[in-house]
Amino acid sequence: METLKFKTNIKCMGCISTVTPVLNEKAGVDKWKVDLQDPEKTLVIEGDSKPEEIVEALKGVGFNAERI
Repeated sequence: METLKFKTNIKCMGCISTVTPVLNEKAGVDKWKVDLQDPEKTLVIEGDSKPEEIVEALKGVGFNAERI
């Protein structure tokens, strides 16, 4: 199991509700979280997700993600 971290432009609960279906499908329910208090709005994913799939999935719903 790997921990992936991404800097994102997910900045509010409305954004979270938009990305939830996509991240639940790609990363798994309860396997991800976004720290809205962090200035970089860090997305942390636990599991076996491929970083490029996460980036593309978020891009598909209008958000940016950069692996850190």
